[in-house]
Amino acid sequence: MYDVLIGSFISALSTGIGAIPILFMRRTITHRLRDIMLAYAAGIMTSASMYNLIPEALGHSNLFVLTAGLLLGALVLLVLEMNIPHVDLENPDQGPLVPIEAKAFLIIAAITLHNLPEGLSVGVSYASEDQNLGNLIAFSIGLQNAPEGFIVALFLVNQNIGRLKALGIATLTGAVEIVTSMIGYYLSSFVSGLVPYGLAFAAGAMMFIVYKELIPESHGDGNQRTATLSFLLGLLTMIGLTEWL
Repeated sequence: MYDVLIGSFISALSTGIGAIPILFMRRTITHRLRDIMLAYAAGIMTSASMYNLIPEALGHSNLFVLTAGLLLGALVLLVLEMNIPHVDLENPDQGPLVPIEAKAFLIIAAITLHNLPEGLSVGVSYASEDQNLGNLIAFSIGLQNAPEGFIVALFLVNQNIGRLKALGIATLTGAVEIVTSMIGYYLSSFVSGLVPYGLAFAAGAMMFIVYKELIPESHGDGNQRTATLSFLLGLLTMIGLTEWL
């Protein structure tokens, strides 16, 4: 109980930590650095899914359970993505023709809902018999949240929202993970046989985010080679941490 609370808090807080640089920036972030950050986060999440979540789910169940949970995780993210208007963070004028305040609300709502399955991933991982898995998943989600928080805060500042207010809003978008992680933990702890489904669900949700959002966005501005190397570095970072722990 205590471990999952601390892990989810750190993971959620990473969104706000990642947004802190917005207080000191005088110029916007370059496409190149943004792509590097996104690709690195994609590598971290891919490694967490393939090297930790999926083997752990298979170890507690079978291929059928893994397939069902993974596809359900991807399906939930697909439904969310289809029903939440997408606002291009770098080119907000290409989004829906709505006022600035409404655009800001849309991106805040999108990121908040996007964080729901991430919180569940952390909670389910702490319910696993592997005592280190929860910390690893919380860490990987936290690393993914940091650039996400920065990008959200940057978007809000570009919409004439104060820097401190943008930092606070970005932090709050990650706070929902604390609640959903506790839900995932309690469900997995008290419902027999749910843990492998939850682990597979977490893997499916994370891989959907990687393939649908992080990789395309990191390869859209001509920085494919740099982003690919950053992805591999993120992959190796997570594998190294797993071996070290």
